[in-house]
Formats: sequence, structure tokens, C-alpha cells
Amino acid sequence: MKSIYKSILSVSAAAIVMAGTLAPVMVNAWGDSDNGRPSYTLEQINKGELKDTITFNSISNGKIGDEKNFVGAKVAGAEVSTWNANTINVKDGETYTIRLFVHNNSPKGMEAIAKGVKATFSIPTTVAKSQTIIGYIDSSNATPKRYWDEVTLNADEDVYLEYVDGSAKYTNNKGTFKLSNDVIISGATLGYTSMNGEIPGCYEYSGVVTIDVKVHSSVAAKVSKTVRIKGTKTWSEAVDAKVGDEVEYQIEYKNLLAETVNDVMIRDVLPTNVEYVNDTTYLYNANYQSGVKLADNTVTTSGINIGSYSTKGNAYVRFTGKVVDKTLACGSNQLVNWASATVKKSVYKDDASVMVKKDDESCHEKPTPTPTPTPEPTPETPEELPNTGAGTIVTGAVGAGAVVTTLGYFVASRKKFVK
Repeated sequence: MKSIYKSILSVSAAAIVMAGTLAPVMVNAWGDSDNGRPSYTLEQINKGELKDTITFNSISNGKIGDEKNFVGAKVAGAEVSTWNANTINVKDGETYTIRLFVHNNSPKGMEAIAKGVKATFSIPTTVAKSQTIIGYIDSSNATPKRYWDEVTLNADEDVYLEYVDGSAKYTNNKGTFKLSNDVIISGATLGYTSMNGEIPGCYEYSGVVTIDVKVHSSVAAKVSKTVRIKGTKTWSEAVDAKVGDEVEYQIEYKNLLAETVNDVMIRDVLPTNVEYVNDTTYLYNANYQSGVKLADNTVTTSGINIGSYSTKGNAYVRFTGKVVDKTLACGSNQLVNWASATVKKSVYKDDASVMVKKDDESCHEKPTPTPTPTPEPTPETPEELPNTGAGTIVTGAVGAGAVVTTLGYFVASRKKFVK
């Protein structure tokens, strides 16, 4: 493995020049779970200063310059050498590629395999002139275990960022691997020959994660997502639950345009350990203030068409999910699910979380009592009824549903928009 690092040493200066727009690390732009890992030069790595330690992105004169500056951005389709590692000026309507460089710095190759390697992007959910995207690398046996860096997108006006659905991928010497949309939620697992979480040490096993985001300057809708334990009264952004509990999700949609919008689609993406309970979807709006039960069960698959809404018109969609244990880890688990509204080919999104602590016999070798199911209450009317008319409700709202016209994930404000 040392011969590979030596060859890189001979061209490291050229590599830094080629990077061009890579700037020195900004204070607080990067970090890790050890509150500041040491830097190494390629010469120090070749001399064995890492010993048996597995660490990521800590070489100061490496392939991309200083590897602690491992998150960057460029206009989608632009040359690779045009990465901006700290800031980039963006425009409404343009798409930008965000890069996250992944390098296990150990020179020991297959003798120093990093385990449980995942990448995650945190995309802002606000409307502002400056949007900072943070990229994370996690590994269960690395020191530190978590690494992060950021890049800021600056605009001349307030903008929001839309994650381009299906754009996440990981590229290394073995090719390009498609990553799931979990890369912006709970993290996507990386690897070398397969995405199994294992990355050996040295540059030949390094890779790059990329996602695309689109910049928008106008906000057409507000989406708010809340959750509660079934049978309780209080809605919140997160609740504590246990396996076997049923939880109710509520999605509020509001039209912020000064015009009527038609064919508003609502869709919810459930996490792995929550299952949709059939025949529990209800729609509340000005036409159905006491709620109407929808005949289909597609709110968590293709979505439902909730009809047309005049300016400031709003609606609520409610459904029930059940907490199950398919992939729960021992200890605390955060089950995040996302609600989206598709309006005029743009997707607006918000999330809510169910917190589950797993502490059963598989963790401690002793039995845990089976949770008692909560009795199902009669659906109730939302505390705050929709305030203006929903024009017409298309057939799909109470029939077979309709296919979401735009599958692109959009991140708008998960809080309250003011317009």
C-alpha cells in the first residue's frame, strides 16, 4: 500500500493546484466526535505514524488537498476541478452537485477495514439567503467515529433547497453505486465492491458520495408533520414509543400562493420499523370538517390526491402506523418519516420522529414483557379546522388515489413559513 501513497506524494502539489477553488479550512467548518482529530502528511502516513488506528480524512496534503475540507459543491455538470469547498454562489432554478470525499487513511489496505461506514447529508429546511449543507461520515471502528464538514450556498434572495430524488451515488475504483434517499435521512451505507459498510485503508479504496440539490426562490406551500401515540391528544414533532405501539401521524398542507392550485398530492415515506395500518387514512378540509375516511391505502406508496385549494386553503391528512422491530438496534432508535405535498411539480416536505428504545432479551438475555396494544379511538376532528374552501375534491381522494407526478424530494421549512 505504501507504493500507492508514494505515487500520490509525487503529484500531491499538482492535485492541490487542480482542485483550484479549494480554500483553507474555515474555523468550525469541519469537526469530529473527538473534538479535533490530528492531521497527518502523506510522509507521516508512510512512516507508520497511524500504527493500527483507522481514521478518515485526516491527511493535510492529500488527493483533494486538506482532507478535512471534504465536502464541496459545484454547478451540476461542471468540470470536476471546479469544486468549491467552503462557499458557492447559487441562482434560482439551478441544480448543484454536493460532494463528500471518503478516505480511510490507514495504509494497511485489507488489514485495516473500516466497519459500518455511512454517509449522511443534512440539508437545511429553512428559507434564507444562505444555506449550509453538512456532510457526515460514520464508522463503528474508526477513531474518531464521526466526521463532518460543510459547504455554504449563498444567494441574492431567499431560497430553499430541493434534494433531487434518486440523485445520491457513490463512486470509487469499482464503479458507481446508487444510494438510497436515506442519505439525507438516517444515512446511506457505503463500501468498496458492495455497499456493505466496509472500506479498506489506502487511496485505492477511497470514493466520493454525491447528491444533487436544486435552488428555488418561491414558496408555494407549507407542510407540517406531527405525531402522537394513538389514544392521546397532544401532537408533537417527536414521541417516545415501544414496539407494538400504534402512532397517529398528521400532515397539514396550506396553499401559500395567491391563486387556486389543483391536484395537490400528499405522500408519506415511513421508516423501516413503522408499518402503515390499513384503512386508517382520513382527510379533513373545508368540505369535510368532520373528516372523511379515504377508500384507498396509498398515502405511504403512490400518494393521495386531496384536490384543489384556494389561497390560504388548508387540509389535514391523518393515518395510523404501527411500530415493529425489523432492524431496530439495541438502545435508542430514531424513526424519522417524511411527509410531502406535490404542488405544480414542486415537492414540499416536513418530518416527524418516533423514538424507540430496544431493551429486550436479545440485548440483555432476559425476557421483556410484550407491549399491550392501545385500543383504537374514534377518529376526531382536528383542533384547528381548515379555514378556507377546498375547491373540488378529485375522485382519487376517496377512490383509488393517483400517482405522484413529481418524485423529487423537496426540503422546504419544517417549521412555520411566514409569507
